Amino acid sequence: MPASFPSPTAISTVTPDVVVVGEALVDVVAASEGIIEHPGGSPMNVAYGLGRLGVPTALLTSLGNDARGAAIEAHLRSAGVELLSGSTSAVRTASATATLAADGSASYRFDISWELAPVAPPYLPRVLHTGSIATFLAPGASAVKRLLEQAHRECLVTYDPNVRPALLGSQAEARSIFEDLVPLTDVVKLSDEDAAWLYPGLQPEDAAARILALGAGMAVVTRGGQGSLLTTPAETVHVPAITSVVADTIGAGDSYMAALIFGLLARSTEGLGRDVLESLGRRASKAAAITVRRPGATPPTAEELTAELATVETSDSSVEA
Repeated sequence: MPASFPSPTAISTVTPDVVVVGEALVDVVAASEGIIEHPGGSPMNVAYGLGRLGVPTALLTSLGNDARGAAIEAHLRSAGVELLSGSTSAVRTASATATLAADGSASYRFDISWELAPVAPPYLPRVLHTGSIATFLAPGASAVKRLLEQAHRECLVTYDPNVRPALLGSQAEARSIFEDLVPLTDVVKLSDEDAAWLYPGLQPEDAAARILALGAGMAVVTRGGQGSLLTTPAETVHVPAITSVVADTIGAGDSYMAALIFGLLARSTEGLGRDVLESLGRRASKAAAITVRRPGATPPTAEELTAELATVETSDSSVEA
């Protein structure tokens, strides 16, 4: 029986604002003090980041009934994130062994299988987010696609491919999977590295334009120290990076994604004009900057993010004056 959403009339009036669908795993990091394990996985990090920002959030994933799975569940619970029924059906909890470079960037070696139980969220949220390994790796990727097919006309769908070449087939096959999903989404966020791998030779602006042509309403490309690009069919905005001391970059892109969703929820009936795009980009960039100065994927709380954004705005006003 494939996973499916109920009809809109069956939706509860008290539901999380965001449902995240995707992998949760343990990041195994070799540090100076020894081997350290952190809950991780891009979708799990996004769910946790949203919870830290005070957004009612639920996660549909695949964990083992083991110590690592229990640690991830406790981690999510600490941020108020609900783990949906059917999320503990795996034989074992997946892991990713991270190797840190001198600049704090991380590369990964994965031990993962991905399959969703034949269940689905019992409601449609305001936002459905997915991405990363969950959208590429069989057999679970097909279940994720079915959920997007059912949900994309009923709620806002956000997608971060977070490409992991070591787990994918050919570049052409991965791009085909990605481009089949884009028309089922509203907002696509990817890094410049993702864009370069999916579209060799294209500049970030051209990759974003291709994503919009496929049917997304908004494409975002993060560019590390060069900031981020936010584009819609009507507007293109470049948001500068925010300088930060870097402990490591684990979870930075996921923190950006969580803050972007947070901003999209907060915009109410506003459209996606230039001012809104700039605000979304600044908030998401600040969240990522806070995350990279701390070890592991430790995104900001809403209070931290608001306070630091206010400091930046006060500083900017002083300069302009």
